[in-house]
Amino acid sequence: MWASIAGAALVFVALWLGVGYLLATTAVFEIAWLDGAVALLGGLAALVLTWLLFPAVLSGVMGLFLDRVADVVERAHYPSLPPVSDMPILDVVRVTARFLVVLVLLNLLILVFLPFPLVFPLVFYAVNGYLLGREYFELVGLRRDERARVRALRAVYRGRLFAFGIVMAFMLTVPLLNLVAPVIGTAAMVHLYQAWRQQA
Repeated sequence: MWASIAGAALVFVALWLGVGYLLATTAVFEIAWLDGAVALLGGLAALVLTWLLFPAVLSGVMGLFLDRVADVVERAHYPSLPPVSDMPILDVVRVTARFLVVLVLLNLLILVFLPFPLVFPLVFYAVNGYLLGREYFELVGLRRDERARVRALRAVYRGRLFAFGIVMAFMLTVPLLNLVAPVIGTAAMVHLYQAWRQQA
C-alpha cells in the first residue's frame, strides 16, 4: 500500500510541477503582470486537476499491488480455493496501464462539466463509479476465471457493480480514507465475487 501511494504521489508531484514550470517560463502575453497571473492561475488549475485525477491515478498505480491483498483475503476466508497462478508482470502492467489510460482520459473529458457545479459531481461519480466497479471486478475475477465467465458475471451484476464503484469513487475523494480505499475495495470485491460466483 505504501509503495503504491508513493508512486501515485510522485506522478502527481511531477504533473503539478511540470505544468507549473511550463506556465511560469512561457510568456503568453509578453506582459509581466499578465503572464504572472496566468502562471498563478495555471498552478491552481494544475492543483485542481491533480486532485480530480487522484482516484484514477491511485487506482491505476495500486492495481500493481492489489493482487497481494486478494491473496491474503482468500487465504483467510476461502482456504479451500486452489492456488492462483501468477500473471506475468508484463500482463499485469499492460492491464493496469490500459485501465489507467482510460480512467485518466475520461476524467479529462468530463472536465467540460466543471463550470456546472450541480452537474459535475453527478457525472464525475457516475463515470468513475462505472470504471472502478469494472476494474475491481476484473482484477479479482480474472485471477480465478476465464475472461468470458468474468464478463458474463459482470453483465448479471452490473447494477451492483455500478453502486460498488460509486462508493469506491467517493472513498477515493475523501482525504486520508482515499489512501486505504483501494485495499478496502479489493478485500470487499473478493467477498462479493465469491458470493456471486457461487450463486451463478
